[in-house]
Amino acid sequence: MPRERQERGNRIVVLDALRLIAALMVVFYHYVAFGEGWDGPQAQLFPVIFRPSAYGWLGVDLFFMISGFVICMSCWGRTVPDFFTSRVIRLFPAYWLGVLATTAVVALVPGGLAPHAWREVLVNLTMLQWPVDIEHVDGVYWTLWAELRFYLLFALVVWRGLTYRRVIAFCCVWATAALLAKGYGSGPVSDLLMAQYCWFFIAGLAFFLIYRFGPNLLLWGIVGLCFAMGQHTAMQTWRRTLQYVGHNIPGWGVAVLITVFFAVMAGVSLGWFHRIDWRWLPAAGALTYPLYLLHESIGWEIFHHLQHKVDRWTLLTATVAGMLLLAHLVHRLVERPVSKRLKRSLNTAFAQVRAGDTGNSRHPDSSTQPRLSNASQPAPEPAAPQLEAATAAPGN
Repeated sequence: MPRERQERGNRIVVLDALRLIAALMVVFYHYVAFGEGWDGPQAQLFPVIFRPSAYGWLGVDLFFMISGFVICMSCWGRTVPDFFTSRVIRLFPAYWLGVLATTAVVALVPGGLAPHAWREVLVNLTMLQWPVDIEHVDGVYWTLWAELRFYLLFALVVWRGLTYRRVIAFCCVWATAALLAKGYGSGPVSDLLMAQYCWFFIAGLAFFLIYRFGPNLLLWGIVGLCFAMGQHTAMQTWRRTLQYVGHNIPGWGVAVLITVFFAVMAGVSLGWFHRIDWRWLPAAGALTYPLYLLHESIGWEIFHHLQHKVDRWTLLTATVAGMLLLAHLVHRLVERPVSKRLKRSLNTAFAQVRAGDTGNSRHPDSSTQPRLSNASQPAPEPAAPQLEAATAAPGN
């Protein structure tokens, strides 16, 4: 039987480092290798860093793997309202600012990217532009729709209560359904199941189970399947990226990086990096989401207008540093305060829903009912489901 690992009091800070690495990979892919912003081939403008930057899109796959690990870890023992609240306050405050800031920059700076219609911007604020066929305000937002689909699917397990068996079953069912959907071609079911990217989310879930309960053959089998399928789907993406980078980048680099990602996540799950506790890493990890949201279109506008006035290396370095500073300000001045207010509001709303479900209505003319001023007090949270370590599948 797998044994539940005791949770450490501190966070797994190495994941913050991996998130920052993944974000910077995407940033350099868009700034150095992707065919936008600069007048002239980037392979000649940045000959030293062009080739490694051309693999930066793989940072998204690392993000998805980290997301599977972290979501499973943070949702253990939580209810669906808790899960919903945590995702809303994590995703939307910085995203709303990113949409508005990018829209404003693109609209106000002439001669660069084409501005978006205000109706498209409104739809983008919901994060649901993809299913209604509205263009993203910023191209990187496509990954957020992938995250939302993962949350939607995983909410089914959260609703029942996370246990070892249920997460294992979810991984197996999702993988099987994705394979079948992929075999029948593209369509709504295939899109929902993310047959192209689900392997990295599933691998993250399996790695968390290894971290919490210890390794066994079943979990390593799930990881091995995800590794094989992830290699396959990543090579498909690599073939499409060649048209964007405008240069032939060897495919073996993709295989190497995917292998490194899986090896590092295996190390995280086995506790190899538990001694890494540098205090600055959580602060650095907090920059990744706003950096990811803001860097692409705004950076391209900067390059478009300043590349003939400023040395390109100086401009690239200053833009990356400026985006990191902007991400820090967004985290401190927007994410933190807005998330706190949004959390209070959502907790109040869910408390009122629970009170309504139990028949505790509040009539203004009834002196026997609680006063309206108490409506904002959240109802007690239901007891968290207990882990089923004793009834989990045969293990080590």
